[in-house]
Amino acid sequence: MTLPRRALLGSALALPFLRLARAQDAPAPILFVHGNGDHAALWMTTLWRFESNNWPRERMTAISLPDPLARADDAVAQADRSSSAEQTQRLAAAVTELRARTGAARVALVGNSRGGYPIRDFVSQPAGAAQVSHVITCGTPNHGVYDWEFNPGSEFNARAPFLRRLNGGATDVVAGTSFLTIRTDNDLYAQPDGRYVGRPGTPTGITQDGPSLRGANNILLTGLDHRETAYHWRSFREQFKHIAGREPHTMGVIPEERPRIGGIVTGLSNGVATNRPVAGATVEVYTLDWQGQREGDALLNVTTGADGAWGSAILPAWRYMPVEIVLSVPGHPIAHYFRSHFPRSSTVVNLRPPAALTEAEGGADCVVRLTRPRGYFSWPRDVVLIDDQEVAEKREGIASVATASRALPIGRAGSAIYALYNEEKLVGRALPRSENRIAVMELTW
Repeated sequence: MTLPRRALLGSALALPFLRLARAQDAPAPILFVHGNGDHAALWMTTLWRFESNNWPRERMTAISLPDPLARADDAVAQADRSSSAEQTQRLAAAVTELRARTGAARVALVGNSRGGYPIRDFVSQPAGAAQVSHVITCGTPNHGVYDWEFNPGSEFNARAPFLRRLNGGATDVVAGTSFLTIRTDNDLYAQPDGRYVGRPGTPTGITQDGPSLRGANNILLTGLDHRETAYHWRSFREQFKHIAGREPHTMGVIPEERPRIGGIVTGLSNGVATNRPVAGATVEVYTLDWQGQREGDALLNVTTGADGAWGSAILPAWRYMPVEIVLSVPGHPIAHYFRSHFPRSSTVVNLRPPAALTEAEGGADCVVRLTRPRGYFSWPRDVVLIDDQEVAEKREGIASVATASRALPIGRAGSAIYALYNEEKLVGRALPRSENRIAVMELTW
């Protein structure tokens, strides 16, 4: 059997770097904060890269904020959504916990998109700044997604109270804390036209410089998309350099012999994604062969309790085989998540039931989704194929598509499906929708 190219790179090239790496004395604890609607799992590959450069696993935390979506109006309560003040309070509690656990006086904070807002808010307070050594905002719309008369109370409006307060001083940074921003020229939330926020043809008043901060070290990484400003290896390099003060020894991920994976199951409330735990969900974990068929019995089969935790599955030693995670949540389709191998352990393999079927998917015999949580698809930058065919969602311009889907006839049920995103190849199986099943091919990179 021929191993995937990425697996060969991980094993053949990363290990020499491991021998060269030097252990650092008590590096700064790092707290990672996700963006709007997201959760801690998006930081998984970044955590792996830090670990591969000898950053102790116990000195890093990626948090999942309970209600990750912002309110329509920051000052008006809205079910299953959070205000800017609530996010800052929860971040403050996480900083306190991380400092207590590590014994460190100060921590580094890294946020993607909306995740940069509570970081800036916390550090703008003297008591917060005293606890934070480094701030990194990645694709954060620091000066708004728009600056207009519409949505006057939105947290993302430059004219609303929240951003006016953060940006109202002579500088956007705080003395004594080192600030870095990472932005791109391919960010759908830093565009002069309102197309990506529901008002095509309306000037937003924002440019690609919107994520920059006065007084910070502002870095432009061309070609990356909104999420990649946090989760791409190029972003990792800048994060590492800013906190460690030196270059990382490797941008890759050094594999472990027996990775152990686990996480929590969270849910959807009235169609809104939350990070609140779900009890009574069933999780099964299997390894697959390269025809998408299971290799023996489940490595794990567990039903979640009140904390939503689905335990810990130990993967076979030094195997680069695909993984299937089956999630059954009452009231939702049974999701079969087909993933590439896990080179390292992770406690943030968090799972959510899939979103409701679209109108196009509703009449399909078999539904296949290809999703990229840590970035968007961008054409012509990327190659995105399902069963050797380009996806229907192909759209040139600013990267803005994170999920593609394909409907297959019932005759394909049980057969292998292959998906390709640049160098990452996934294998799964078509599943009959008549059994309330959906195949979700989830990219790691």
